[in-house]
Amino acid sequence: MRTRSGLLRRARAGTDGRSSVKVVIVGAGMAGLVAAHELVAAGVDVVVVDKGRSVGGRLATRRIGDARLDHGAQFFTVRTPAFQRRVDDWLDRGLLDVWNHGFDPDATDGHPRFVATGGMNSLAKDLATGLDGTSCTIETSTMAFTVRRTSTPSDDPAPPWEVVIDDATVRAGDAVILTCPLPQSLALLVDSDVEMDSTLMRTEYDRTICLLATLDGPAALPSTGAVQGGDEVFGFIGDNRSKGVSPVDAITFHADPEWSEAHWDDDAEDLLELLVHEARRWLGDASIVESQVKKWRLAAPRSIWPDPCWTSADGTIVMAGDAFAGPKVEGAHNSGLAAAHALLS
Repeated sequence: MRTRSGLLRRARAGTDGRSSVKVVIVGAGMAGLVAAHELVAAGVDVVVVDKGRSVGGRLATRRIGDARLDHGAQFFTVRTPAFQRRVDDWLDRGLLDVWNHGFDPDATDGHPRFVATGGMNSLAKDLATGLDGTSCTIETSTMAFTVRRTSTPSDDPAPPWEVVIDDATVRAGDAVILTCPLPQSLALLVDSDVEMDSTLMRTEYDRTICLLATLDGPAALPSTGAVQGGDEVFGFIGDNRSKGVSPVDAITFHADPEWSEAHWDDDAEDLLELLVHEARRWLGDASIVESQVKKWRLAAPRSIWPDPCWTSADGTIVMAGDAFAGPKVEGAHNSGLAAAHALLS
């Protein structure tokens, strides 16, 4: 069995008949893009594929008229040195601002809640832009179908793994990093003969239904601009104008997991009507001008793997993302770092 360091060392040296190691990353969210940066810096050729129309995953921002609303991750804090270095860079370049130091107007916990001035998706776009002109290719609107071993003789210099795309094309690599939610990653590995821990296979995810609403005036939210655990319907309510993301009044309502599960299969028009009705208690004198519903089927894992990533026995398949270092922006960032280092160590 080849060790991780041996695989990468031989590939870099060209002793496998190739000039450099190649890694395929599935998922262009925070974890995937951070892993790509680390690998490229180490001289690795990288291909990132993502089924979405743009990078970001749950770093998601949407425009409705003149409004701009974050509808996935709403903010983040910093608790680790690794993420602090990234945040310091973003702060130096004016990509971040401090929203508040907690959502209770009468108490703070000392940790600033950071927001992206251009919307959370702008951070993913910044990471992707930083990969331009490097040995990395990012392919969006590209859905991975399965991960399988290359059917070539053992002495063939071709990379040992293939990520098959839904159009039957292939992205080949010496190693594969999967950063999508665990159920999707596990589904991709069905034909891979990779042995996985049963705990990973039992990981369940909460769902989240999101209401995006533009208003004709300010909502009746606290001075902090947000409510966490607002009522029996909404687990989080955030004012995008308060965050500095939207030039006009625009609110993101995240239904809590239990409510989202109960109403997941509701008729689309009925669901929108119900959410608008429930949101009115938070609007004060304002009225909704326009509204949309967004669903996150795999919003957050209910349990977290104790390590920041998972690596196969031969070190060539790595899983990273929200189920490992935690379902937050910082967790995704640090899991992406860990995934890259698992291949580089």
